[in-house]
Amino acid sequence: MIPWEKIDTARIPGSDGELRLMRRGKEFSIMLGTNELMNSRLSGSEAALATLAAKQIEKVAKPVVLIGGLGMGFTLRAALAVLGSKAQILVSELVPTVVAWARGPMAQVFGESLDDPRVSIRETDVSEIIRAHQSAFDAILLDVDNGPEGLTRKSNDALYNATGLKLARMALRPGGALAVWSSGNNPAFTKRLRAAGFDVNEVNVRATGKGGGARHVIWIARKS
Repeated sequence: MIPWEKIDTARIPGSDGELRLMRRGKEFSIMLGTNELMNSRLSGSEAALATLAAKQIEKVAKPVVLIGGLGMGFTLRAALAVLGSKAQILVSELVPTVVAWARGPMAQVFGESLDDPRVSIRETDVSEIIRAHQSAFDAILLDVDNGPEGLTRKSNDALYNATGLKLARMALRPGGALAVWSSGNNPAFTKRLRAAGFDVNEVNVRATGKGGGARHVIWIARKS
């Protein structure tokens, strides 16, 4: 078997954490400690984050969507595929090196998605964008941790607590959707979403997007 090769590392702003970009043949992996945050072979649930959210806003003629976390671009590419030509997609990525990886060693994985005229990239904390906007987005898609708790950095907890969810709801337009990706269930988070005033649907999705593989969870929370 081809061994894994470390391509690069990146410090996570505001923490002591370090991301590692690994490659094995044509396969890529982004690691944080012993946790694999994403793998280029497993894109199904990240793509579903976009397609499930897009279904909620399909009647919006010119949707404005915020994606928190660029990663390997699975969610972005899926959003581009299902949203119309008049959509605007803002991607917030905290770690500038991840954007450099997308344009460098992982350019083939990303294809032409970063150059799509519907896309803009902000190298900043997604919570800052949410906090600075009210009634601005038709959908907010969050895939910045392995679930609704701060893994990549502790301060990300503020995205998922009662205050963070209130801010996300304020940043959405009426009928907008907050979609959150997770590697597993979190009943307490479901309760917090409902307490924040969202209508909540919890969806189990296979990591591969097919019949096998690990089950991941996506929360679709609608603002009524």
